[in-house]
Amino acid sequence: MLPPLIVFGEDWGAHPSSTQHLIKRLTAERPVIWVNSIGLRRPGFNRRDLRRVWQKLRALLQHQFATKPAANQAESAPATSATTAPNSPPQPTVIAPLALPLPGVGWARAINRRLLRRQIRRTLQQLQLTDCQPVLWLSLPTGVDLIGQLNERAVIYYCGDDFSALSGVDHAAVSLLERELAEKADLILAASPALVQRFPADKTQLLPHGVDIRLFSTPQARAADLPSGKPIAGFYGSISEWIDTELLAQTAERLPHWNFVLIGPIQTDIAPLHGKPNIFLLGPRPHHALPSYVQHWQVSMLPFRDNAQIRACNPLKLREYLAAQKPVASTDFPALDGYRELVHVGTDADRFTLAIQQAALDAPDTQTFHDWLAQSSPDWEAVLALTQPRHARGESVSQQSWEARADDLNRLLDRL
Repeated sequence: MLPPLIVFGEDWGAHPSSTQHLIKRLTAERPVIWVNSIGLRRPGFNRRDLRRVWQKLRALLQHQFATKPAANQAESAPATSATTAPNSPPQPTVIAPLALPLPGVGWARAINRRLLRRQIRRTLQQLQLTDCQPVLWLSLPTGVDLIGQLNERAVIYYCGDDFSALSGVDHAAVSLLERELAEKADLILAASPALVQRFPADKTQLLPHGVDIRLFSTPQARAADLPSGKPIAGFYGSISEWIDTELLAQTAERLPHWNFVLIGPIQTDIAPLHGKPNIFLLGPRPHHALPSYVQHWQVSMLPFRDNAQIRACNPLKLREYLAAQKPVASTDFPALDGYRELVHVGTDADRFTLAIQQAALDAPDTQTFHDWLAQSSPDWEAVLALTQPRHARGESVSQQSWEARADDLNRLLDRL
């Protein structure tokens, strides 16, 4: 049996993170224990934080500190989450940690280390894995205190975000934890070239995000709640502070004959979007249901702000949009490199409006295609050229499946 993995990540099923996509594809080959998030900051006295505290307490009581399959948690996962799909691989064993959300506080770290060590050892015993030397996988620096506590054979730090640029994070405390983790890790995997540059070259590897090609390329029926009557520019994902809501509002005003559909949990102020009759906020949807939306809108959007987090990111949805063979309109950020010939870029409202219109011209939907013919009357070579970008988009990610990324990961694990 391959060594078990103990993963310190975000809450399982909370959203379709790259860690969850990768780990799902390893569970058929090795046991996996997933430790839900300890927290990257102190909770505040607000509705969102109190709800999260309640969810964690409820999970703790339901799971009695551990060992129920992760699929049991998926029913309450948000829209863009990795909700368990039919015929999915085995699920990891999930630990709902009994821990104090006080990163950087010495006494709290000591208490958390003892509590988590006890919970994890208890789970290893229940799974009859006490004689195995696990590999520790940390996607969050808050798990660093468990290094050296679990008889591990190796430590991996998987860095998918620039924590120093994330909002809602105790930056000073988490930066210190990350520095300690980078020193102790045997292997550092970074999701983007910008993140690779932050760590020692001798033990850091680039592991870009993948894509579920089968899910996004297999035709699905149109979602019943998609608005009709107008072409659609769509986005799915967390509607957070990195989404340029002002840009979206201004673009919607410039394109009143378009509908703008946003799918995902709202985690920021969306006042600029209020009162716009052609903007539809559909809320969260399960990850496996997203193709029934993206396949049936005309243009996929990446309306990001220009900030440190976005400059370091490598968004999963870019590859998912391309796998769905839909044209993409985006603001500019480094992760577009390698795909720029397939993406229409606009950096302000006027340019983003134009990017959506240009993207629609190479979209393969019948209505857009026929409208273009009627208005432009091009020669047949120009008409046929309109169908080529569709195939190029799919080809651009055809070798970048999560299965291929998991194969790369397994080769790295074999060397540890």
